[in-house]
Amino acid sequence: MNLYASFQIHEVTSEDVEYRRIDGEALQARLYRPRGSGPFPAVVGVHGGAWTSNDRTTNQAIDQALAASGVVVAALDFRMAPKFPYPASVADVNYGIRWLKANAAKFNTRPEWVGAVGTSSGGHLMLLNALRPHDPQYATGGAELGDVDARISYAVACWPIADPLARYRMAKSKNNARLVSAHHEFFGTEEVMTEANPQLILERGVKRLPILLLLQGTQDDNVTPYMAQTFERSYRAAGGQATLKTFEGQPHTFITKDPNSAASVHAIELMRRFVRQHGVAD
Repeated sequence: MNLYASFQIHEVTSEDVEYRRIDGEALQARLYRPRGSGPFPAVVGVHGGAWTSNDRTTNQAIDQALAASGVVVAALDFRMAPKFPYPASVADVNYGIRWLKANAAKFNTRPEWVGAVGTSSGGHLMLLNALRPHDPQYATGGAELGDVDARISYAVACWPIADPLARYRMAKSKNNARLVSAHHEFFGTEEVMTEANPQLILERGVKRLPILLLLQGTQDDNVTPYMAQTFERSYRAAGGQATLKTFEGQPHTFITKDPNSAASVHAIELMRRFVRQHGVAD
């Protein structure tokens, strides 16, 4: 089974483009575009890597499959810890959403059709922007983009770190030095893990919530066992629409680990349907 072929309705072109320049450094986006008349829905792709590693190519299997099914994907590079701790990467993702919306016509989409897909720690970065798109820590720069904001109407969170404080404590209890170090490098303190915490932000109260799809493997040893379930319940309690789909026996990052498995193909199909349903508005 070939993941790309399973979803190929359109031929796909890809190119790297500079989406932001900050302090003289260029940040690149890998832009995947389906060939066709369009316009197409579009998503900003936010990769994981414990806030400290990986790049715009990490989720290539997901990005290519979505593009082949008729979705424009802008997979972002962003500043990472330890050189750039919180909130630098969150601000880059915020800018990336605004950049894609501002350039929607150029990329054969529409601003109101732009959503986001985040995986693991990238799910955390994406969720912060979905919940707080106007936060002054995140919505920095961008005068050249006009008055466009980072609000999105829909989002997909794949095995997200929705409660970084709980995950940090789990990593400490398991003596997972790599994850503990990554939390220190990105957040610095537990106080910051509390402030930049999607789960706790929901519990504090959020006025506007995008429609959310959560994907989670049941054998994921990278997150606390009930993190996704708790986040879905809190999302609904806060007035949002959220759907959690679990994948029996699947580990953390299962799509990128085994893109051609039946579970991965099913997950991409759920994502495709979700984006097509919620990313194309009248």
